[in-house]
Amino acid sequence: MICVRRARAEDAPGIAAVHVAAWRSAYAGILDDAYLAGLSETRLAAFYQRAILDRRQGHAVFVATAGGNDQPGDQPGPGAAIIGFASGGRARRQGLAEGEVETLYVLDDFRERGVGRRLMRAMAAHLRAIGCNSALVWVLAENQARWFYRRLGGRPVMTETIGVAGHPVQQTALTWDPIDALLSATAPVKES
Repeated sequence: MICVRRARAEDAPGIAAVHVAAWRSAYAGILDDAYLAGLSETRLAAFYQRAILDRRQGHAVFVATAGGNDQPGDQPGPGAAIIGFASGGRARRQGLAEGEVETLYVLDDFRERGVGRRLMRAMAAHLRAIGCNSALVWVLAENQARWFYRRLGGRPVMTETIGVAGHPVQQTALTWDPIDALLSATAPVKES
């Protein structure tokens, strides 16, 4: 069973493991191989533990888990593992949207199973709950995930060059305005 819930501090190592695996997969050939090889789960776990506890600017982290008896609000069941996560809050940059999905990563083995859509829905609902009427996500222009965001109705509104590990890469901002468009695009599909 796959569940999506608010992250807890003890989830930080699992989130860091997903981050490293997802970056090494998604950014191979886009970012420097040595940089990707040097990603540290220990450093990222400390970063995500702080991020989970820091709720300034409406910040939140959600995890997707698989296996065990993990249910929203319960302690993780035996064998439950973090397979994806999303984070965000009020937009870090003014003028494009009110809320921002800062990260969304899912392990390769769980892609195309609705995990990313469910994490996006959790983030959109959270952003709506903290008063954001629009949302954005930044995606590297060469990242294949850009098509996922486009399928959910994200509209490209800006492209810029940033530096990652000392190398210039292009990123694109996609927005949902109003945020209800993202909530509708990620609504659970009724089974017939």
